[in-house]
Amino acid sequence: MSTRTARPVARTLAAVLIFQVGIGVLLVLGDIRSAPFSLPFSSPQAPRLSEPVRPGDQRRTFNPSRDRPTVQPSRDPGELPDRLTLTYEDATWRLEGAIEDGDAQRLMPQITAADPKIETLVLQSPGGSVRDAIDLGRHLRASGIATTVLSGEICYSACPYLFAGGTTRTAEPSASIGVHQHYFGESTILPAFVAVEDIQRGQAEVMTYLDDMGVDVRVMSHALATPSNEIYILLPEELERYGFTTPET
Repeated sequence: MSTRTARPVARTLAAVLIFQVGIGVLLVLGDIRSAPFSLPFSSPQAPRLSEPVRPGDQRRTFNPSRDRPTVQPSRDPGELPDRLTLTYEDATWRLEGAIEDGDAQRLMPQITAADPKIETLVLQSPGGSVRDAIDLGRHLRASGIATTVLSGEICYSACPYLFAGGTTRTAEPSASIGVHQHYFGESTILPAFVAVEDIQRGQAEVMTYLDDMGVDVRVMSHALATPSNEIYILLPEELERYGFTTPET
């Protein structure tokens, strides 16, 4: 290989190496930001989830495996199931736990076959699969099921899309409902900018769904501005303004 030919090849290899190193740095920084500790040179972008939420100060750090709100300390909702689970106790149907891939197909037959028939479904989830939340939400709407979130309990990340599927939607005064950015690609290794097409398609799917459910898509401005390791807590007046909660009849 001549010296003239070798130089472009070397430049190309160097560019690939720099790109790969850049990806590694971004991944490490992402891990540091979501770690449960702080390095001397780093500081969290938002307070802990336990800090009270006030208008204009609604972003909180959020790690679903660690963080739980203390919106009503007198009520202990207990440990959430590792995976979305439908239960019936004290004449109340509840859907709780993390939303995993495949949960929609697994749970839709259970919801349809529920006895007694589900009229209102209590939700509590730290979030998870957006597509499964949307599929379940559409199933709830088609089945004529209302949704609610109780005081002291949470509905974060993808859970608000499940909540939006209710024919009527209520949130008790101390319920905690929040949104943030989502990742829509198949890979969980590459950073988000590598999957721009997946992200754009996923966001379009979410916005279409929210519009179909009667929720103002402007709520996505808060979701898109909040990193995935933080959560934007929607105030009761925002839940009403964006149409997440429905007027009492």
